[in-house]
Amino acid sequence: MKLSALAVSLLFALNTAHAAPAPWAAPTKPFVWENATVYFLLTDRFNNGNPDNDHAYGRKDDAAKLRGFMGGDFAGITAKIKEGYFAELGVTALWITPPVEQIHAGTDEGTGKSYGFHGYWARDFTAIDANLGTEDELRTLVDTAHAHGMRVLFDVVLNHTGPVTESDPVWPADWVRTGPTCTYKDARTTIDCTLVKNLPDIRTGDNKPVALPPALVEKWKREGRYEREVQELDAFFKRTGYPRAPRYYLMKWHADWVRKFGVDGFRADTVKHTEPGVWKELKKVASVAFEDWKKANPSKKLDDTPFYMTAEVYNYAIQHGRAFDLGGLTVDYPAQGFDSMINFAMKTDAVESYEKLFSTYSEALQGPMKGTSVLNYLSSHDDGQPYDALRQRPYETANKLLLAPGAAQIYYGDETARLLQIEGAQGDATLRSFMNWDELAANTQRGLNRVRDVREHWAKLGRFRQAHPAVGAGVHRMIQHYPYTFKRTWEKGEVTDRVVVALGLPTDKPTAVPVTGVFLDGQTVRDWYSGKTAIVKGGKVQFDARNPVVLIGQE
Repeated sequence: MKLSALAVSLLFALNTAHAAPAPWAAPTKPFVWENATVYFLLTDRFNNGNPDNDHAYGRKDDAAKLRGFMGGDFAGITAKIKEGYFAELGVTALWITPPVEQIHAGTDEGTGKSYGFHGYWARDFTAIDANLGTEDELRTLVDTAHAHGMRVLFDVVLNHTGPVTESDPVWPADWVRTGPTCTYKDARTTIDCTLVKNLPDIRTGDNKPVALPPALVEKWKREGRYEREVQELDAFFKRTGYPRAPRYYLMKWHADWVRKFGVDGFRADTVKHTEPGVWKELKKVASVAFEDWKKANPSKKLDDTPFYMTAEVYNYAIQHGRAFDLGGLTVDYPAQGFDSMINFAMKTDAVESYEKLFSTYSEALQGPMKGTSVLNYLSSHDDGQPYDALRQRPYETANKLLLAPGAAQIYYGDETARLLQIEGAQGDATLRSFMNWDELAANTQRGLNRVRDVREHWAKLGRFRQAHPAVGAGVHRMIQHYPYTFKRTWEKGEVTDRVVVALGLPTDKPTAVPVTGVFLDGQTVRDWYSGKTAIVKGGKVQFDARNPVVLIGQE
């Protein structure tokens, strides 16, 4: 935008009312993952709906800064769904961190004592972590999300178990390797190794049958479910014909969550640290489970969209297309079961102009990436170099993330300028503070902006995306340089969608926006930013509003 930060702040301060959530209604255009707005949250850091589960397994409040459990849970997420928080943002999918039971004790990786609040340190892949809630509460979360028109993604980890502690024994040697540590020189030293010291690496490349880990057997017997778990495993291996190798146990266990709850997709963790073909196998097993759930729950399913998977291949950039070099091994990850790739490059690409960013991404997605997509982000839970780390440009951040071609990942608190640099927190802990609900309620000043005003801007863009698949999935074309105006067009079967967006408009008077070739004279169109409608005349449309942003779609 051409406006100064102060001007933008003053402009948005005129519109700070917090609208009541409208009841969810099915959008007129079909959902497509290529245009999804995915809200990624760390369950433990989002909202505490049930304080009674805050200290499970004897965990204590003795962790280093921001490295212990802080109370967020499934009940808290469900409460925010019911309040309409995500609906107001136009969110179409929730991505939650792994819900499985974590190691019970804490461990120090060199940044102070840490617990598995983040979900990536599994102890039992078949159980829910009690700090987060119960199976019934998780089922309620998924059912409530579906009832409000949102999909749910689970984070899944096939690469490793949790660290070894005095309370959390290492799994048997035929299940995991405990060394060497990865050096990333080539594919082998990226896959057949441990990510860090004391993080046992699951032998996902082995085909030799293994017995259940004794500690897991003992745990299941103590919990009274050993016989049931073994019977289900026997049935799974008989039905599929897979050997009882480690990866197939994990596939069965992860697919169980899909079959139980109707989870719509997986975000796959540490993908490049496993054999590429593992994920195609997981997609097959999970897809069968998803179809089973839909058949058993026809009234709960949203539609017939297939099971979805997106890949975290560290340092993957949209510029890689479908060829990622692991070092002597080039992998086409979309061919291994992934519908999209998390795009690590956007946080640096976002320094470019709007047109350079948008046109480059559109050309990639309509060219080498055709048939697949990317999940863009500008901040995340383990990226120490986010775009606008000090939250000084929250409006520009929203524009670039939510209007870029591809799917968009909002990291919890992006929309409320949640601080990403916390005094006393080391490493990735500084990115994982508790959601700043108090600041949102108080409309706290953050630099030159106010938190609630920032969120309202994100919400307007998000609802526009939700209504118009052309925003993320369509073909991008610039209409004019100044005020910067572009169009997106999208077709799927007999369904079409067209939008025009203008950014950096002057705010001292209404401005006519060119829409020739997109909307016809006489058509009524809507500006999703102001909520106003107007009729196209002479190839242009002018709204009775004075905002720097216009988001135009057919009424």
